[in-house]
Amino acid sequence: SKWFSLLALALTTGMRPSEYLALKWSDIDWRRGTASVSRTIQTTGTGWTFDDTKRRRSRRIVKLQTFVQAALESLRHDRLAGNGSGCTLEHSLVFRSDEGMPLKQKSIKREFRRLLASTEIRPVRLYSLRHTAATLAVAAGVSVKVISEQLGHASISFTLERYSHVLPSIQD
Repeated sequence: SKWFSLLALALTTGMRPSEYLALKWSDIDWRRGTASVSRTIQTTGTGWTFDDTKRRRSRRIVKLQTFVQAALESLRHDRLAGNGSGCTLEHSLVFRSDEGMPLKQKSIKREFRRLLASTEIRPVRLYSLRHTAATLAVAAGVSVKVISEQLGHASISFTLERYSHVLPSIQD
């Protein structure tokens, strides 16, 4: 489902909500198993608009875990099958409503809270998936340079400062 794909992508890549909501099918390199983060999507008073990433450094290529790539491929297949017109979805949004409109963060937050409640997991912010991805990567021994690049941080020192609380447990 789109919710599993969205949450799996958020949790494994550390992308910001405004980044994965702006993701288009053409941003995914299926052969390399990567996604290109090149824009954000912002809600405005009259609808929505694409915008630049938070910083120049936020433009990046992120590696997709195999199960995330499979979930996205399944979602893409379902969308193509439901399209009926024979046209491709390559330039359309990955995460969109049934009408083809961008998903709103408040809708995702509501669905995320519902999913957490159904599993009796305490409520956390949707943005916490980004922090969880980084924390899990640090705990798994991934290079801080790689984590910093994956998150699109301005510097390695910012990543170290933000996630240094995880480092003492690694020493144990």
